[in-house]
Amino acid sequence: MVDSKIYISRIQSVQKQLKSGGILVLFAASHVTRNRDVEYKFRQDSDFYYLTGINEPDSILVLTEDHSVMFCLPKDKDAEIWTGIRLGKNKIKKQLNLNETFDLSEWKKEFPKLILNKDTLYHFFGINSSRDQYLLKTCHEISQKVRDGKFAPERIIQPYFIHEMRLNKSKEEIIILEESARITAIGHIRLMRESLPGMREYQLEAILEDSYLSEGSWGGGYGHIVASGKNACILHYVENNAVLKKGDLVLVDSGAEKNYYTADVTRCFPVDPKFTPAQSHIYSLVLAAQKNAIRMCVSGKPFYDIHDATVRFFSECLKDLNLLKGSVDKIIEKGDYKKFYMHMIGHFF
Repeated sequence: MVDSKIYISRIQSVQKQLKSGGILVLFAASHVTRNRDVEYKFRQDSDFYYLTGINEPDSILVLTEDHSVMFCLPKDKDAEIWTGIRLGKNKIKKQLNLNETFDLSEWKKEFPKLILNKDTLYHFFGINSSRDQYLLKTCHEISQKVRDGKFAPERIIQPYFIHEMRLNKSKEEIIILEESARITAIGHIRLMRESLPGMREYQLEAILEDSYLSEGSWGGGYGHIVASGKNACILHYVENNAVLKKGDLVLVDSGAEKNYYTADVTRCFPVDPKFTPAQSHIYSLVLAAQKNAIRMCVSGKPFYDIHDATVRFFSECLKDLNLLKGSVDKIIEKGDYKKFYMHMIGHFF
């Protein structure tokens, strides 16, 4: 687990970027209903967890240059019997060294005071319309009192600087990511050993989840893609119910998550013990592209340079295979390669 001092440091780093007149409002995730009175397993908003380490729903973090506040679920013995122990405002205040903490019920009473006479609101708009509307409504109501010397933010900025912060990983984060990657590799290798013709894709999915949990992760960090045969041509295939057939390939895109850090590994292997000659040839080309991209991953190298080099390599390969016609430059210019390679070389969130 990450030491709470790291979250305190991150909050302070955000405050330094807000400057005078700025106010950040960051909402935790809420429970999502699956059906009737059954909810999906709770998953905290990544930005909120990054700054706070708090894994409870519906909390709200409010920061200015020199003030830190959180609204959170109250301690409630009856509710905690059903849904688990809550941290409560006193423990959160101490844990994160905040100036103030309130029960969530105090939100609409206290927030207008916090946003009063601030000129810039930092908030990720577009995620939850009801929250967006409340913030805008509050700003509007305060702005009507301008004759009394009161005003509210007229400028709204999406706080993407938090994402820039998240790009730079600390030693502690790297250790967790390495552990997630280690667990992911164990799951993928187990699949390659245990898959057989006649199995269902969802049986492989179950093996992955079992392997991840057994090794101490939280399970898969995103929906497991286990796609055999033609299903592998669907980039975000998640049905995972087809039968593995002799002679087909299986594409698996899956990563273990631990402490909100998720690995992301895609591998392709034959249902039978060996590739066919054609499968082996295509696989070797993709493997060469991957190894070349990894070699290019050095400090100072622009991300898109790696992607562009990979696109050129694949375009040359597709031309050599007579799957595309014309010069490589024209293939790239017209985007003909996208029929076979329609996505980026990777992504950093």
